[in-house]
This record gives sequence, C-alpha cells and structure tokens, in this order.
Amino acid sequence: MSRLVSTIIAMLVIATAAAATEQSLRAGGIAIFDIGTADAAAPVATYNNKPVLVMQRGDRWLAVVGIPLNTQPGKLQLIVDGQETTVEISKHAYREQHLILANKSYVTPNPQQLERIGREREIIDAALTNFRDVPVDGVSLATPVEGPRSSSFGLRRFFNEQPRSPHKGMDIAASDGRPITAPRNGVVTAIGNYFFNGNTVIVDHGQGFVTLYCHMSEISVEVGQVVAAGDILGAVGATGRVTGPHLHFGTYLNGTAVDPAIFIRP
Repeated sequence: MSRLVSTIIAMLVIATAAAATEQSLRAGGIAIFDIGTADAAAPVATYNNKPVLVMQRGDRWLAVVGIPLNTQPGKLQLIVDGQETTVEISKHAYREQHLILANKSYVTPNPQQLERIGREREIIDAALTNFRDVPVDGVSLATPVEGPRSSSFGLRRFFNEQPRSPHKGMDIAASDGRPITAPRNGVVTAIGNYFFNGNTVIVDHGQGFVTLYCHMSEISVEVGQVVAAGDILGAVGATGRVTGPHLHFGTYLNGTAVDPAIFIRP
C-alpha cells in the first residue's frame, strides 16, 4: 500500500474518532496527517518550511495543518522527517459580502492612519505566527460567547463597493458587554486597541494554534497572562471597523487563518 493511500485511510479513521476536529481539505480548512506511532519521539513536520502542530492521539502522532485561503485545488505537501506526504485539496467557492460603512476612513485610511495600521500589523502578525513549542493535547474549542454564528469565514468582502481581503474569522452576534471566555488553556500574547480590529486579544494555545478576539468593549487580561478555559478575556463590543456589536473570532494554525467552525465543539 502506498504512503499516500495509507495516510488517507488513517486520516479517515482519525476524523471519525474525533468529530470536533474533523479535517476539511479545502482552502481555509485543515488537513490531519497520521505521521507515525507514538512509541518514539514526535516527528518533525513542516509545511511551506514552517513547523506545524504535532499532537498525540492514542498511539499515533498527528500533524494538524492549516490550509491558507489562497490555496488552489491540488496537492498539499507536508514534510515529515525529510519525507514528503501529500493530500488532495478540493475546490471550494466562498460567497461575497457587500457592506456600507458611514466612516469612510475605514475604507480609505489617510496617511497617518495607514502608518498606524502598519505598526499594528507587525504586532498582530508576530502574535498570529508565533510558534511556542509546548505539548498540545487537542485542538477542539469551546464557544467563546453564546450567540448566532455567521458562516462569514472566507467571504470576499466589499466595503462601500471597494474589494478587500477575505474575511478571516467567524462573527458571533451578541449584546454589548457580554463576557467573552477563553475556549481553551493558553497564554495571552497581545492586546491592544487597533484601527480595524478595535479592542483585541490574542491567545497562544501552543505550536502555532492561536485564537483572536476583536471589537471588544473592554479587555480583562494582560500580555503574558496564563488563562484557563472559561476565564474571562473581556466583553463584546463594537470597536474598530464594525456595523454593530459582535465578536470577531479567529483561529490560526501555522500562521494561517482557518475556519473557526472546524474547532468549536458541538
């Protein structure tokens, strides 16, 4: 049996056993690779020359890879201890969303605002791409706040009919001031009041698994703080580029945004 076929069979078994973290082989989804027995040290796995999350499930090592939104259908290649393993990425079409903003600066920022955005982008990107090499025992998440969840991840957005980058999170509708809780244990790696994101918290769950919380009315944690699942991070608000109170909830693996719906427990 070929390495590819055996890997796909193993992944189907894994997906059946772990409904909360089923793989989704599409742009913005995740791939789960069986990369060996857990009776030896964890293999080194990389995608696009970046380390990826490796965790133990039973007697197997699994690599969990975030698939970038700009990935075209075809083969996705993972390198495990120098050996190539591939899976096939399927075609997936995301919808469009057209929004009208009264504050034109959120559509066409002035030079001073662009300078601020650039400074903030460096802070945000550093937190979202950080790889903290600690053991990870799973990737399922509790819901950070109760409320209707939009299927807005991956939407190609148009603000005042001007095209912008796809939406890289899930919007959860909730009333202003409702508490937002950590969906999993982690460490707070960035907080701030950012131009587009408003009041924001970023939590690192280990090995490149990172969650993002935006548009908050208040922040209740500090950088470096260790949080447990259920701890309050802050409250729902309408800060930054928004049309009303809600939580923008983002999930990241190996530095790329992936659909939060994949990780949220039923």
